[in-house]
Amino acid sequence: MREEPRLRVAAFRPADDRLDSAVELLESLGADPVPDPMLAVEPAAAGDTDGDGDDGPVTPRTDADYVVLTSKTGVELAAEAGWDPGEATVCAIGQSTAEALHEAGYGVDIIPAEYSSTGLVETLSGAVAGTRVEVARSDHGSAVLTDGLEAAGAYVHETVLYRLVRPAGSGESADLAATGDLDAALFTSSLTVEHFLDAAAERGVREAAIDGLNEATVGAIGEPTRETAENAGISVDVVPDQADFEALACEAVEAAAPTHYE
Repeated sequence: MREEPRLRVAAFRPADDRLDSAVELLESLGADPVPDPMLAVEPAAAGDTDGDGDDGPVTPRTDADYVVLTSKTGVELAAEAGWDPGEATVCAIGQSTAEALHEAGYGVDIIPAEYSSTGLVETLSGAVAGTRVEVARSDHGSAVLTDGLEAAGAYVHETVLYRLVRPAGSGESADLAATGDLDAALFTSSLTVEHFLDAAAERGVREAAIDGLNEATVGAIGEPTRETAENAGISVDVVPDQADFEALACEAVEAAAPTHYE
């Protein structure tokens, strides 16, 4: 009996264990993964004004009442730098960040029910008036979090732990989309959308890639990512209730399957 062709699904996670896990998950769902990292991490350096990275690592401030970590990467960098939260209330934006904190030996005091900036603001809004809140994250963090905490009466300080850049050579998925050979794409942040489009433009296929995505199934991990994609002319088919990659992948593959096998 002839085997049905497998769904070809692009994942844009950084080229570390997150991408390995994405590939493993997609294979378990019966898809052919297209691992195409759209993010690479450049750790920030304290006082580094010349870009040589020789001024030591950045850590979250230690004089805050609340400290918010928003990613596994941020946790790992803080831990490597020897960060000590002291008496601060430690907040993780979601379960994967909380797990990273536990693995690094830190306690976790608060995880919002909704794993998003909006969810964390809603969780903290009744408790942070007049307190100092440290937000430690990448250089592309959403203003929804910092603005929301300030609106709740907190004194917010943001520390950039790392920068997110587009890896050289990214864009295989853009070529596949442009030729109609991509069945689904899983965008995990607004920046992955932007970097995908930059890679497509670099290869001279930006408009064709957008057309190809609009014939495929597009998943976005949350509403900000959906908004970025749709503002660029990309139709989004799937946004999971929880900002979680496994939920995103499962729902997108399920949505793509009926069309693929018609």
